[in-house]
Amino acid sequence: MKQSIKNYLKNIALAAGQIVNTIAAGSPHETVSSRIYRGAVLADSPTIAARAAYRTVNTLYFWQEDHCQAAWVAQKENSPESLK
Repeated sequence: MKQSIKNYLKNIALAAGQIVNTIAAGSPHETVSSRIYRGAVLADSPTIAARAAYRTVNTLYFWQEDHCQAAWVAQKENSPESLK
């Protein structure tokens, strides 16, 4: 089955986010962007580093309104068990 180049690149980016999160001792099923959102927004006491990472990643993905939140929502919808 053929997939578009856009889909292929999206899958590569998703895999890269999961690898980075796994290397940072996170769940291999969660992207680093989703983890950053949990740490910066959903945490009871977000750290300065988490808030800085949140701003940085959202700035890098400037074409999305809130990339980290969108990643967390997608994670919650597609694989909620990985957020436990």
